[in-house]
Amino acid sequence: MARVRLSVAQRREELLRAAVEQISARGVAALRIADVAAALGVSNALVLYHFSTKEKLVAAAFTHAAQDDLARLRKLLGRRTSALRRLRSAVRWYAPTGQAKGWRLWIEGWAAALREPTLREVTRDLDRQWKAEIAGVIAEGVAAGEFRCADPEGAALRLTAFLDGLAVQLTSYAGAVPRARAQEWTDEALAQELGLARAALTGSCD
Repeated sequence: MARVRLSVAQRREELLRAAVEQISARGVAALRIADVAAALGVSNALVLYHFSTKEKLVAAAFTHAAQDDLARLRKLLGRRTSALRRLRSAVRWYAPTGQAKGWRLWIEGWAAALREPTLREVTRDLDRQWKAEIAGVIAEGVAAGEFRCADPEGAALRLTAFLDGLAVQLTSYAGAVPRARAQEWTDEALAQELGLARAALTGSCD
């Protein structure tokens, strides 16, 4: 059966999705242009037409994944409900015990970014935007009197650093921390940053 002819934008989207899947499965170092091409049944030349080098393909793939993650985060934080509910929902989704699926991908990205300046800018930009979104909702909650936090930016940094580190442990060492215990720690970290007792989080997530 002949392949459906895609627009340039659709083809790039297809290639980027395949690249993200292949990076997650193989890692950045082992990834080849041929792997992405084979996953879609297209030629290496087609991949190189859209992304002239492996480095550009990898950077674009991580940018694509970052945009998807940020869109999901902004949807959770943009709901018309209390700041506490929004934060709890976002943290529970982002935590390695939640529904976010990209932890292996991002651990690969952080490691590769140590050697690749372009990828380092991609991951750094995602990090900045992520923290800014969290800090903004924390500031909203403080202004509304929902909780106390003297430094929303610092709280966002500490909270995301904790979750990133926990994700490395749970992703790299399966079973090292029981899921229930990791979820307790996540709730405790959020409550501490908001000046609340952990019990105050109960029922705060839809």
